[in-house]
Amino acid sequence: MKITDVTLTMFDWDDAARVQYGAHNPIVDGSQIGLLTIATDEGVTGQSFLGASFRSAEIDAWSLIKLLKPAIMGRNPFDRGAINELLMSRIRSTTYRAIGAIDVALWDLAGKAAGLPVHQLIGTCRPTVPAYASSATMSSFDAYIEESLAVKAAGYVGYKTHPPLGVSIDRIIDLHRKIREAVGPEFILMLDASGHLDYARALKLGEALKELDFLWFEDPLPAEDVWTYVKLCQKLEIPVMATEYAPGSLRSYAPWITLHATDALRGDVAVKGGITPCLMTAHLAHAFCMNYEIHHGGNSINNIANLHLAMAIPNCSMFEVLLPAEAQQYGVVNDLVVGTDGLMRCPEGPGLGVELDHDLIKRKTVAVLR
Repeated sequence: MKITDVTLTMFDWDDAARVQYGAHNPIVDGSQIGLLTIATDEGVTGQSFLGASFRSAEIDAWSLIKLLKPAIMGRNPFDRGAINELLMSRIRSTTYRAIGAIDVALWDLAGKAAGLPVHQLIGTCRPTVPAYASSATMSSFDAYIEESLAVKAAGYVGYKTHPPLGVSIDRIIDLHRKIREAVGPEFILMLDASGHLDYARALKLGEALKELDFLWFEDPLPAEDVWTYVKLCQKLEIPVMATEYAPGSLRSYAPWITLHATDALRGDVAVKGGITPCLMTAHLAHAFCMNYEIHHGGNSINNIANLHLAMAIPNCSMFEVLLPAEAQQYGVVNDLVVGTDGLMRCPEGPGLGVELDHDLIKRKTVAVLR
């Protein structure tokens, strides 16, 4: 089997929710998603999405078509490992998101060819994964409290906040004390600071979160500040989880592990370059008795790919569902739904099991890149 064509169908996400998850993520009006299709000489295709509501596919599309497509034309689509290594060697001229879209589509193609869901192709560890809800950045304290109660009632096993911007550490601590009081002592709570704190504020907040029995303290410091993370981990008793946006992919994790700069590893198929490097990272973490907690993927197909990955590894405790749903779900008919039991289940069918909303994509298409 050989790859015969790679196309990117660009379609508007002009009604995407205008939300923010930290100062790094400005609110934008409208976005585009790219439907990537990899075709073969035997008629089997693989598909994925490029882009998110807060990051238009236009940013990554040019390098995917102009720089990465020529590298995979004529290749055996089952050579995912070799293809991923080749594309990673070109990272100075492209992006992890572009590489990740190709890798996810190749896994989809392989699953379809084998007649197996991707998680079975990898090797299923479990049929379901518990889900937690992850907030947007909101200005009202009441909004966080109301949302925490709503997600608990909906069956989620936990709730993670992205704290309000421009608020003192004392006020943030007060907010999370109120959230804990609202949901009770047994419900899982986490906080993601999105890398916006300095050491002193991170230390103060982390000590407070430990007292409030939070499960983990995520990305308190800037993503590249591995040295200060070492110092912070030595001081805090609450688990610290970094590496979500730490520069690089698989090989970048080594210093974080060896220097004890984080208590768990973090990533997803979009920001780390696909299922292939994420799977290797999960195995790396497992060897060190660490979890690999999977980050949301930014679009419907990436999130489905992330769930297949989570079902195929033993060391991801929960699946992240970023709120609101209308900022994460688009272009797919059979999108992910959290069960009333708080568990996530993959769509059925070979490959990723995705059923595209062809009518919406056709109606919103603005260009087909070849």
